[in-house]
Amino acid sequence: MQTHDHNSDTHNLLTIGDWIRFTISECHRNDIFLGHGTDNIWDEAEHLVFQALDIPLMLGQAQKSVVYQSRLIQDEIDKLDTWVRLRAQHAKPLPYISNIAWFAQMPFYVDERVLIPRSPFAELINKRFAPFVSKHFSPTHILDMCTGSGCIAIILAKAFEDAAVDAVDIDMDALEVASINIANYQLEERVYPISSDVYTELKGQQYDLIIANPPYVDAQDMADLPQEYHHEPEHALASGADGLDLTMKIVSHAIEHLRDDGWLFVEVGNSEVNFAERFNGLQVTWCELEQGGSGIFAVSKAQLIAQQDILDELE
Repeated sequence: MQTHDHNSDTHNLLTIGDWIRFTISECHRNDIFLGHGTDNIWDEAEHLVFQALDIPLMLGQAQKSVVYQSRLIQDEIDKLDTWVRLRAQHAKPLPYISNIAWFAQMPFYVDERVLIPRSPFAELINKRFAPFVSKHFSPTHILDMCTGSGCIAIILAKAFEDAAVDAVDIDMDALEVASINIANYQLEERVYPISSDVYTELKGQQYDLIIANPPYVDAQDMADLPQEYHHEPEHALASGADGLDLTMKIVSHAIEHLRDDGWLFVEVGNSEVNFAERFNGLQVTWCELEQGGSGIFAVSKAQLIAQQDILDELE
């Protein structure tokens, strides 16, 4: 990986436009991987520079043309110098540098104790889980299993204003981050961080919706991950040889934690290809996602009960 003496390299970079151009070049030189918020180097560079300088990301073209020509003070140059080095040479994802990740058009605090949110669940929540549930569906108790940063629990609470949301994770470090985000959105009265190994601390609790985004990366994909992903907590990514160990626990005990008209939605990402073999033909519905992403399935309590014989064999 290339390294540069930034202090000598960057003394001629005087404007915001200069720094965006330089960031693009550095990212190309170091062959960075995108996948934590942007899908092209230009946006990545602009987001980095704008966030470092506390400039709103959503500027119009006329405003941007002014901003690009603006000159920087030394403290700003020093900060950009550090941020560009972390991103380009150390492959650190931008949300871990800025401590901000955007999910469902909302900002969330993140650090290296949690995964950077990028789940297609945002689209399903925005649709209020149609067509699986009716538009009059009004859940009062929702479970967000493997909550991580708490972002899914929070947008669930925003979408369903009459619901309490249990934000469950086995990882106390993740729950500390979730608590920061719950407090930032002033949802302490409706979103509850709970330490639990899957359902162990939820005895007797039943939910209208269980939303689960567990670790689901299989062993082969873990071995091939780009460097950026190694900044994320490994235990939040990996889940056995086929990526479905935790999903197995979530599905096999879901019936007792779902209300009669309840639904379970689980994200398994690329491990969708391993699902049929691992789950012995269990019938679920794979969600169609218009905004990209794949690997979320839906199954109702009634459907699970009807396939109890398959679930019994999974144990």
